[in-house]
Amino acid sequence: MAEAAFWGFVGGTALIVGALVGLRFRMSRRWIGLIMGFGAGVLISALAFDLTEEAFERAGGDAVTIGLAAGSLTFFAGDWLLDRRGGEDRKASTGEQADGNPLAIVLGALLDGIPESVAIGVTLLEGTGVGAAFVVAVFLSNVPESLAAATGLKRAGWRERRILGLWTGVALVSAVAAALGYALLDGASQETIAVIQAFAAGAILTMLADTMFPEAFEQEGRSAVLGVVTVFGFTLAFLLTTLE
Repeated sequence: MAEAAFWGFVGGTALIVGALVGLRFRMSRRWIGLIMGFGAGVLISALAFDLTEEAFERAGGDAVTIGLAAGSLTFFAGDWLLDRRGGEDRKASTGEQADGNPLAIVLGALLDGIPESVAIGVTLLEGTGVGAAFVVAVFLSNVPESLAAATGLKRAGWRERRILGLWTGVALVSAVAAALGYALLDGASQETIAVIQAFAAGAILTMLADTMFPEAFEQEGRSAVLGVVTVFGFTLAFLLTTLE
């Protein structure tokens, strides 16, 4: 359980790194969009090969279908609720958060990060150590996520200490979520683990479609370069998976 918490925190520390970069360096909207596209590509590979494919190998198509649908609908419902309470623009880099609800922004950040952290804990259930490729994928995708959001929060008037406190808190919650993902599923059936893996994949994919891709397109200007960078991210994460 402690090991799961440690690796969950490692993945979450990327949020702090990204926030520091966003606060200390002025980056153009185009670069922010490209970095977010790269991170999205990394996550797509991770959820496809480290979560969905493994879930299918554990328990077949029924578990995958149920898990993907449940994860997607759960994220959709939570995101819909938070959007209507002022958390809609939590990942924007241009300062729209000034009109948002701070609590909803915080809860939205937690909603985005928890599925990834739970999945990190699940990778330890095999007894062969953490899924290193998945942890790296989460780390690489978290940096652009918090970079863009921290840039926007700063432009919205948030103090730097408050912004860093937000992402530090999310990193700590990520550690707890990873530990719980391991502890609650230790000894569970293969079918249950498969459903949880697919659940996390469905939630992450819905998050990408709902927040990261739209924000990346808006920042970068919808050029084909964004698609190329996304493929680079996907390729890197896939190659990391093949090395395990």
